[in-house]
Amino acid sequence: MNSVAGPRNSITDVAGVLVGHHQALDPDATIGAGAATGCTVVRVPGGATASVDVRGGGPGTRETDLLDPSNTVRQVNAVLLTGGSAYGLAAADGVMRWLEEHKEGIPMDPADPSRVVPIVPGAVIFDLPVGAWDIRPNADFGFLAAEDAGAEFARGSVGAGTGARAGSIKGGVGSASVRFTDGPAAGMTVGALIVANPVGSVFDPRTGLPWGVGTDGAEHFGLRPATEEKLAAANALPVKGTVLNTTIGVVATDAALDPAACRRLATTAHDGLARAIRPAHSPLDGDTLFALSTGAIEADPGFPMPPAFPADLLVLDELCTAAAVCVERAIVDAILSATSVAGIPSYAELFGG
Repeated sequence: MNSVAGPRNSITDVAGVLVGHHQALDPDATIGAGAATGCTVVRVPGGATASVDVRGGGPGTRETDLLDPSNTVRQVNAVLLTGGSAYGLAAADGVMRWLEEHKEGIPMDPADPSRVVPIVPGAVIFDLPVGAWDIRPNADFGFLAAEDAGAEFARGSVGAGTGARAGSIKGGVGSASVRFTDGPAAGMTVGALIVANPVGSVFDPRTGLPWGVGTDGAEHFGLRPATEEKLAAANALPVKGTVLNTTIGVVATDAALDPAACRRLATTAHDGLARAIRPAHSPLDGDTLFALSTGAIEADPGFPMPPAFPADLLVLDELCTAAAVCVERAIVDAILSATSVAGIPSYAELFGG
């Protein structure tokens, strides 16, 4: 895979993809008190072809049936990633309100462009014990996150990652991108945005290095194995005490893909999740990844395929490889960018990363 990271190393390196956050975070939040939650919106002005792959045993989702490639609607206007468990799905109402006010959605009346139905799939993480149980994202959160969406966005303990925990340490929001420099997918970009909140471990207890450095090597992230003292302190942390967890996210590309190809992109992206989290896709997680195609770049017909295969098969193969790498890198980014919330220690605090 001949490729480089995009200029932002972010999902917004895919032109037309925007990200916004809104959160409520009290500086003195604790486990069980104060505000420590939020949501993140991936907005695609003009819409994008989409699909989804749900792998965890305990998902909390919205509009995922609509994204089955056999169903009718082929585009979405935004994707909601939110804290608050199933309560947090209420934030999607605010995203829809913002989109309706801006006339973004499926046009339903040729004589009145304001009559649209925005399509906003979503997924949740379980962060209710971090902060007060009854403070969770609502419609106003979703509206403000949609309003905030842009090419530049914060990472770490923000948005849907505000109350996230990654095993025994602080989770958060991370992102990464890959741009192909040659081959069938030359000029195309893949990006990922991940909210890391798994029950599983995100670092190797023998070295302290994130599991997700396996493909690129620790040097790629400026990391090295921990000292014995730091490692002992990290391994002594109590295991995560909740039975509901979840890592959720979005992968996006500017390559023109149909819904079935988007589904394959989302499926393969889960490989990156499994490389960076152990265990992944457990009965205690609701691991869910969405895939978006903005359709800006058509596959190069210079790579012909036998008639029994899709014409874009070689392109899709490269995009799927990149999607897994981007998810793996984005999970590491989430862990390294996170800061302590409610007394949950961050990777940087523990290891100086």
